[in-house]
Amino acid sequence: MTDGLFRGESLGYQVNHLARLLAHTLAARIAPYGVVPGQFAQLLVLFEEDGLTQRELCDRVRIEQATMAKTLQRMQRDGLVRCDPDPDDRRRIRVYLTDHARALQPELVAAARSVNALAVQGLTEAEAAGYLELTARAIGNLESAL
Repeated sequence: MTDGLFRGESLGYQVNHLARLLAHTLAARIAPYGVVPGQFAQLLVLFEEDGLTQRELCDRVRIEQATMAKTLQRMQRDGLVRCDPDPDDRRRIRVYLTDHARALQPELVAAARSVNALAVQGLTEAEAAGYLELTARAIGNLESAL
């Protein structure tokens, strides 16, 4: 036996595998609404606060500017957002949800809630809350190390 790192012992492997499964399950549930997982985080952030700058959206979703630009182009094409110049600084772009995206909010949130419920099936409320707390702490540890 080697001194390797086994999948069951690797936090990175386990979390990555969970993330892929969550994304795959979410994709199946939001596809009927014309939304893909790569757009979902942006929509959630904009549901919380519409009219963010592209930079603010990048910071909150934690993706690179180039990736965000491509995603926003697809979201505009799909009728989910519009991007307008900031009236105070025309070099900045503000991102706004369309009426179509707002109308999808209840269905998209319900889909996400159903995936989350499926993922924590069999856990107590305290266990699920504890998992979220521990995950947030691990994320904070890694973010502070960057």
